[in-house]
Parts: sequence; structure tokens; C-alpha cells
Amino acid sequence: MTGRTGGGTTPCGVREGGAAHGARRAGRDAGNQLERGLSNRHVQFIAIGGTIGTGLFLGSGKSIALTGPSIVLVYIGVGLIMFLLMRCIGELMYRSPDQHTFTVFIARYLGRGWGAFAGWSYWIVLILIGMSELTAVGTYFVTFFGTFGIDLGRWRGLIELAFLLAMMAVNLIAVKAFGETEFWFSMIKITLILAMIITSLVMVATHFRYPAVRMEGAGQISPAGHAGFDNIFKGFSMAPNGWMSFFMSFQMVFFAYEMIEMVGITVSETRNPRQVLPKAINEIIIRVLIFYVGALVAIMLIVPWRSFKPDADGNFASPFVMVFRYAGVDWAAALVFFVVITAASSSLNSLLYSAGRNLYQLAENGANPLLRGLHTVSKRGRVPARAIILSAFLILLSPVLHLLPGFANTFVLFTSCSSAVIIFIYILTLLAHRRYRVSPDFMPDGFLMPAYKVTGGVAIAFFVMVYLSLFFAADTRVPAIAGLIWLVVFGGICLARHRGVEADDGDRGPAPVTGGM
Repeated sequence: MTGRTGGGTTPCGVREGGAAHGARRAGRDAGNQLERGLSNRHVQFIAIGGTIGTGLFLGSGKSIALTGPSIVLVYIGVGLIMFLLMRCIGELMYRSPDQHTFTVFIARYLGRGWGAFAGWSYWIVLILIGMSELTAVGTYFVTFFGTFGIDLGRWRGLIELAFLLAMMAVNLIAVKAFGETEFWFSMIKITLILAMIITSLVMVATHFRYPAVRMEGAGQISPAGHAGFDNIFKGFSMAPNGWMSFFMSFQMVFFAYEMIEMVGITVSETRNPRQVLPKAINEIIIRVLIFYVGALVAIMLIVPWRSFKPDADGNFASPFVMVFRYAGVDWAAALVFFVVITAASSSLNSLLYSAGRNLYQLAENGANPLLRGLHTVSKRGRVPARAIILSAFLILLSPVLHLLPGFANTFVLFTSCSSAVIIFIYILTLLAHRRYRVSPDFMPDGFLMPAYKVTGGVAIAFFVMVYLSLFFAADTRVPAIAGLIWLVVFGGICLARHRGVEADDGDRGPAPVTGGM
């Protein structure tokens, strides 16, 4: 690893000039205009927030119904693959901790054509997911107040506008404000999950029995029952609904983990990144075991897995609501939807942060003067304000476009396609990492991905399998085809535009970082 950067010395041991040393003291380093305002605490909780989305609180009932208790094994398996992806991203970001997004390495090691495809595709994906999260915030907010008999449906557009403006303000103030916001968002999510797990364990220990209860979001009354391990193991089967359902569960779980790479984008604004990043990534697997596997096991200890059935519209009741309602908490729906609002707001906040940094990075090499104008930082907060504002404006189009006739169905198609496209970006990242390992840039004493040829190959094969599985279901077949069209058309345009340019011309030397290593 490169030497320490204390005092006024570069990693090569050369004494810095006063201006460079002053920038270092201000929390920045050479080649990185952004402030390193995120602490270890911020990054750890941003990593947790990136792991836990609204799907765990609302969508886990559908995944349990699909394949029963074996869904736990699917979550563990997919979690391990995503961990390998993060080790790949972690090694690259550890090597150059002044980069603002992992997609820059695709341009560096696979060529600018693939880099442009990945960079712009990823930014568009972030905008589309951000639009869907903004819609979700408005929906969940209306649902939350609906549990108290208050109808805010007519105000949903203003609610979405207020939430987006609040998240934009958080991102524009300073990166530390973003970090603090994510810290408290994550704390709320963690508290509910741990409370649910503890509640389940107490119910099992006391042999708790519960009466039949009508659940919010369910079309029928949930039957009476009891808490116990037999709810999991009685009639256990690896594939109770057939092996095709078991196979299809992998894509559902994969999309639950989507955007886990968020923590890698914080590196350029993190103090002591080469200390913080490895710890944050290595603990991902622990978070998977606690927050996903632990939560799913706790749910199935209370609710027999065969009890999860859709209503007439195909919707499932929230498993969290079911557990707390069985425990006697009548206001469980309000509690869970409050946390779901927090989870959706957290996702929106993170997506806006990530979209701003990705656009800022894209603007650095932009040929258009207007695009290059986005590669600036604010004087006060040292954040890419213009890139954040433009990204927020595009996300804000969501409530406006939803007023157009027929847009809702089209928008669902676009967001589904974006989820398919992100698989291409993950694969390109793994391929770029393989090129990095055999390049002169390779840092042998860095944060190395273990057995990268084998583990990277396994991860690539898994992502290909997930993409192929999209063709087996009617609701994902069209997005899968559209994703391939995007790859061929937009990818072809990017490759043609940058034909003959093998790699990014940017500096490949180890980036100096602030503080001790």
C-alpha cells in the first residue's frame, strides 16, 4: 500500500506545495474537489441503508409465498454474490479513492465506449428509480395517514414535491448533512427490524397463541395460530411451488439487493477511506444475515409460511404488520408504514446523492460546454450542486408526468427496464476488475478481492442467469427484451463514438487520501 499522507507529503514522499497542503487540511486532496466530510459512522450506516429497502418491509410476504422457508437460502446465496460484487468495487475504489463513482473504472479498463454506456446508463437508472421512489413516498405517506382516517390523496403531488425539496436541500447543504440524515434514517429501519425479531423470539419463548385477525392489505382474515419452530419446518420442502418458482425467486431477491453498491460511491467524500471502506464492505454479509435472514426467520416463526396469500389484486399483507398485529399492537400498520416512509425517503436521498455524483463525474470528460459546466462544486458545501439540482429536477418530473393519460403503465415499463440494464453494468464492472488485475495499475497490497478469477466468474455467471430468468416470466419478459435493445442500440452508439480509444486517459496513479492509512 502507498505510504501515509500525514503532514504535507504525497504518497510518493514528495513535499507538497502550500496550496495542495491547504486543500488537504480543508478535507480535500489533489484531484478531488469534494469535501471529505463523511465519517466512519456515516459510511457504516449508509451501507446499512443501502442494504435495507422498502421491499423487506412490504414485499417479503410475496417472496416467502413463492418458495417457502427456502427463501432464506436464496437470500443468503444472492447476498454472497452481491458481497463479491462489492469486494470487486471495493478493490477498485481502494486503489483510487478520489473517484466519485465505480463506473469510471469501466472506461479506464474496458475503453471509453463501454465507459460512456455504463456511466450514462447508470445515471438514467438512478433517475428512473428515483422517480419511482418519489412516487412510493407519496403513496406511503397517504397510506400512513389513511390508517388514522385522514385522506390526503388529493395532496399527494405536493407531498412528493415537499419530500424531494427536503432531500435536495439535505444534499446541497454539505455531504455531512447527507451522512447525518442517512444515519438517522438507518437507525429507524434498524430499530423496527430488531424490535420485530425480539418480539418474535419472545412470542416463541412464551409459546404465544394469537386469534384470527383482519390485516390491512389482505383480502381475508388471517387465521389464528401460534408461535413456534414448527411453523417453519412442518411440511418443509425446498421447492413447495415447483422448481421454476424457486428459480424465479432469485431475480426477486436480486432486485431487493439492488443499489447495494451505494456505499462505494461515498469513497471520494469519506475521511480515511482506506480504513473505512474495507470495514463497511466486509460487514455487508453480517448485515444480510441479521437484517434479511434474521427478519425472514423471525416472521416465519410467527406466521406459517403457507399463510401468505395474495388478495384479489395480487397484493400481499406486510409480514411486519402481521407479526405486530398478532402480538397485540393494533397500530402496527401505522408503525410499519411510518418506517416504510423513512425507508423510501432514505432511498430517494441516496439516489439523489448518487445521481449527482455520477453526473458530476460524467461532466468531467464531457465534450459539450454545457455538460462540462456541471463539473463544478459549490463554494460553501463543496458539493456538486448543479449536478444535484439537474438530477432532482428530472426526478421531479415524476408527479407531473403521472398526470398524463397512460403514463403510469409506461413508467412501470421504464423502471423495470432500468432494473434489467443495471445487470449489464454489474457485469461490466466485474470485467473491468479483471482487466485491472492484469494492468500496471494493480495494487498488490490493496483491498484485494479473494480468488478473483473464480469468484468474479461465479458472480458474472450469476448475473447472466438472473437476466435469462427475466425471459421466463410474463411481467419481466418485455423489460428483458427492452434491456437488450438498449444494450445493442445505445451501447453500439457509444462504442462507435469512441472507436479507437482503448481506455480513459485519466491519471492512473494511486490517489492521495486524507489522514492515516
